[in-house]
Order: sequence, then C-alpha cells, then structure tokens
Amino acid sequence: MTGSTRAGRLTAGLRAVPRVLREDLCTLARDPLPRMRWLAWTPHVLVVLCAVLMGQLNVIEMDGPRVASVPGPDPLLFVVLQSVAVLLALTRPIAAWWLSTAVLFLAAVCGENPAHWPWNDGQMALHTLLLFLLALRVRPRIVVEAVVLTLLSGALNVLIGLRRHTEDHLAAHTAVLNTGTLWFAIAVVVGAALRGRRVARTRLVEQEELTAEERARRTLLEERSRIARELHDVVAHHMSVISIQAQVAPHLAENPSDELKENLAGIRQNAVEALAELRRVLGVLRSEDALADAARHAPQPTLDRLDELVGTVRGTGIAIGTEVTGERRPLPPGVELSAFRIVQEALSNVMRHAPGAEARVELGYQRRGLTVRVVNTPPDRPAPPSPGAGHGLLGMRERAAMLGGELTTGPTPDGGYEVTAVLPTHDPARATAATGAPATETAATGTAATETAEDTA
Repeated sequence: MTGSTRAGRLTAGLRAVPRVLREDLCTLARDPLPRMRWLAWTPHVLVVLCAVLMGQLNVIEMDGPRVASVPGPDPLLFVVLQSVAVLLALTRPIAAWWLSTAVLFLAAVCGENPAHWPWNDGQMALHTLLLFLLALRVRPRIVVEAVVLTLLSGALNVLIGLRRHTEDHLAAHTAVLNTGTLWFAIAVVVGAALRGRRVARTRLVEQEELTAEERARRTLLEERSRIARELHDVVAHHMSVISIQAQVAPHLAENPSDELKENLAGIRQNAVEALAELRRVLGVLRSEDALADAARHAPQPTLDRLDELVGTVRGTGIAIGTEVTGERRPLPPGVELSAFRIVQEALSNVMRHAPGAEARVELGYQRRGLTVRVVNTPPDRPAPPSPGAGHGLLGMRERAAMLGGELTTGPTPDGGYEVTAVLPTHDPARATAATGAPATETAATGTAATETAEDTA
C-alpha cells in the first residue's frame, strides 16, 4: 500500500469522525434499563440511593473556597444537576451523559480547590455510575466515544487550570485525571461485559425458538410424507382397478362401438400413466426411507388386523379391552388405514408413557363416519424417560385432518389419558351437492377438499 493511499484513507477516516459522533451521540432516544436477573429488584430505587449518596459526597468535597475573579453559580447547583443526570440515565442514557459531562466541565471552570482539579471523588463517582448505566444499553463503540470525550473535556479543564493554579499542581491534576480514567474504564468494561452477556443470551433464546420452529416444521413434513407413502398403496389399488375394468369392459358388451372402445382404451392408458407417475412420486418419498423392501411392498393394514395389533400389545403385559358399536362394515381404504394407525400410535403411547396402565379401544360405526377412542387408566409407576421427541400426536392429528375429521386428546378425570378421533366416511362435496345446497357452497367445499389433499401430499 502506497503512502498516498494510506494518507487518503486516514483523511477519509478523519472526515467521517464528526458524522459518526453525530449519529452515535446526538440523540434523545428513550432506552430504558433492560430486564436482567441481577436488576430484577427495584433497580430505579437503587440508582436513586446511589445518586443521593454520591451527591452528598460531592457537596462535602465542593464545600471549599471559590475563585472570586471567576463568578459563577453555587456549587450545589452542579451537584443537583449531576444527580439528576444519573436519574435521567435510567431512561435516556446518552442525553444524561451529555448533561453530566457539561456539569463536570462547568463545575471545574467555576471551582477553585487545586487538590480536586478538575473533578472531585463525588463527581467521578456519579459520572462512573452514569457510564455504567450507559454501557448496559448501547454498543461498546458509543461508550468508548463517550469516555474519550469526557477525558478530553477533563484535559481541557487541566489546561485551563494551569492558568489559574501554579505548575506545582500539574501532578495533582494529572493524578485526578488518571484516577477518573481508571474509574471510567472499569465501569465501561463491566457494563459492556454485562450487555454482551445479555445480548448473547437473547440471541441464544431467539435461536432456540427458531430451531424449535424448524424442528416442528420438519416433523410435520416428515409425518405428512409418511402418510403420503402409506396412501400411495390405496390410490394405486384404485387406479389398477380402473385400468383392469377399462380393459375388460369391451369384452362384456355386445358389439361395442369403435367410439366406446377408443374411450375405454383412453381411460386405461390414463390409468397406466397415472400408476407410473405414482411410482415415481413414491420413489421420491422413499428415497431416504431405510425400510426393507419386504416392508415397503407389504399391504397397508386395515381394521381387520386390529385383533392382531391388540394381541401383540397384550403380549407386553398390558391389559387391553376392545368394544365395537354399530354395524361393522368395510370402510374406504384411507379411513381404515388412518383408524388403524391412530389406534396403533395411541397404544404405543400407552406402553411408553403409562407403564402398568389398562387400556381400552373403542370403535363406533356411524352412518357417515367412524369414531375411534383409546383411553387408558393412570400408570402405577413413573414412566422411563422417552428417547427423543415423539411425533405420535402430530401424526394422528394429520391423519384425522387429512380425512376432514377431528382429533381430541387430553387427560381423563381419573388421571388417565384419552385419544378420540372422528373420521368421516363420506365426501363433503358430494354430500353438500346431494342436499341441494347452493352451487357456490358446493364449489367452496370442493376447493377446500382439494387444498387439504394437496397439503397432505
């Protein structure tokens, strides 16, 4: 780097100093004290007491001779103003610093005692407290700027004092200035450290909240992906049936027309293409699935396997009762699959979180839906810690919502737990149209069903 380049950058930096100082220090913005653990109990009262005590010390030390040739206000006015500045620092720290710095400068100009030139201990204590309150709120750069300007004003007081005092007092003036510098530096370092710790903790809490939201979002997507994988078999079965029926239909009709054959061939072709696309989609959904091929291609379970599921859980030592009300009948494959998975997950939760409890599975067949209820008694011993975060309730809720149903969960009055799912077996759009509802309502219902299906997939 050439000398001219360094000089140019230095010149640019010096020119930017007034602008930076104006942006950092020329403000009356309100900035109240932050909520901190060690400031949780009456911080304002504490600051007021400190200001009063330091102000009293300031009064005692300023009670001395004054320069007759330099008229000015009573020293008590400076004490009051600097104490007010400390109180103002509770809400507007930068404005309070300006007031305190101006008071320090004017008090030194109007004062006479060489032993405390330019500041006495009370003045430095009040300004130190103010700088500490400032460092708790603003960036370290702003605090450093404030300290530098304070020390420059003190150095200017020393130069003014040399004209009024003898040169023998120069060492005393410099010692006072050095003492003030040490006090101010300690206050700034402690305040900046506490502020940095508070900011880091706040950012950590924000990051934890973002991580929790991202984890919940990822869990939801994983559950929807798993549900979509399971529903693939249901959809593929229907598409296969459509393809076979379209292929067989021409042979069941006498003298089918060419137009009918062409339409049925188109239907079969579309069904075959849809099956191919479903296989591609399933390949994407299962790209990260570690299940074995045998498990992947196994048929999806239905309520016909409920007794098998209950028997498996009984084998673990849990007493389970079952009850079926209503006329048992075949349900749509999606409803059968969702009902089975809800019962399976509810019983898994009983085994994990309610050791020694008794469970009961109830199925209620209604004309237009199925009610699934799994309830357990209170556990007879504490449950072991669960490994990781479970997704059972989320998955059950997604399955019920996918069908347009409802899921309610919660504790029972006796201390147990209950899971109840209401799964409709009818198409809301078709039912609305059958009741003679307005076309707009039918269209809106169909749109909602379409959006639900797309969201689930």
